Amino acid sequence: MSSRKILEYGGFVAGAVLIVFGVVAIWMGANAYSTVRDSLKDEQITFGDVSDPAVSKYASQWAGEQVTTGEQARAFAQIMRYHTLNGEWNPQHLTYAEMGRFLAKADPGNAKGTSDEAAALKDEKGSPVANSFRNTWVTETALTTALNVSYMAENLAVFGLVVGVALLLSGIGFVILAWFALGKEYKKEEAPALAPTPVAG
Repeated sequence: MSSRKILEYGGFVAGAVLIVFGVVAIWMGANAYSTVRDSLKDEQITFGDVSDPAVSKYASQWAGEQVTTGEQARAFAQIMRYHTLNGEWNPQHLTYAEMGRFLAKADPGNAKGTSDEAAALKDEKGSPVANSFRNTWVTETALTTALNVSYMAENLAVFGLVVGVALLLSGIGFVILAWFALGKEYKKEEAPALAPTPVAG
């Protein structure tokens, strides 16, 4: 078997493998995209009214609508963070890291709290009382992380679709190259030479 024939077969095999990978990547990307959107719909999350400053800032175009896409999920996460950072219970606009683990005995209504057990408010058993304001941040972080993961997952699904299409087109290109550039050339080289026709004199 000539080297040209080996290249031809190799082109067909490479093309077939890329086509299969492309089809699988497209299927996986489409499935992931659909899963993200279906999961968001199942949660029944709805944007508030545009009178809410957070909605007005991050999602005015979706006010009153249900969250069904990754982009909307990201916007809702931003709204949640805005509410947590600017809530009435948080006039100092403190983040999780700026709050103490316990409520302060001197000012139990202050979200800043304290991490000093000696200065912490104690319950009836004498144990420090956990900072409930800080726990609000924990809940917010967990929920917004899930929403942001939905945004990331949807974008990864789209990326998978793009990669799948690229692999599919590359595979088709390999097959065409092997067939037209190598296959035809090989057949041309292997064609038997025609015997010269004698000319009557």
